[in-house]
Order: sequence, then structure tokens, then C-alpha cells
Amino acid sequence: MMINIDDTGRVWRKASYSGAGQNCVEVAMLPAGLAIRDSKNPDMPFLQVSAAAFAEFIGSIREGSV
Repeated sequence: MMINIDDTGRVWRKASYSGAGQNCVEVAMLPAGLAIRDSKNPDMPFLQVSAAAFAEFIGSIREGSV
């Protein structure tokens, strides 16, 4: 897992499965959920989702529904 810390102190994590490629997303914990951003454009706005919504999304990926 690769870790980046931005100017606000958010700790962004990129999955180790991402490899050396630049087509990845990063995830950071927020007080009310998670932030998701494009790793090649870290200064762009991020998507904020609830922890429950993110867990449901990950579950759908594991099931092959997405």
C-alpha cells in the first residue's frame, strides 16, 4: 500500500495492486466517511461518500456485481 499525506493532513492510501501505473484511485478517511480521488490529479476535488456506501460498493465488487 502506498501512502500520501496532503497539505490538510489527510492520509491518502493507494492499493498495492495498483502497481507502477498511474490509473489509480486513492482513499482517505474523513470524520463522516471516506474521500476518493484520482491519483494522477490529486489537486482536483475529491468524492466524499459515507462509510456504509463505500462498504456496499466494495461488497458489490467482491461479488462481481460491478
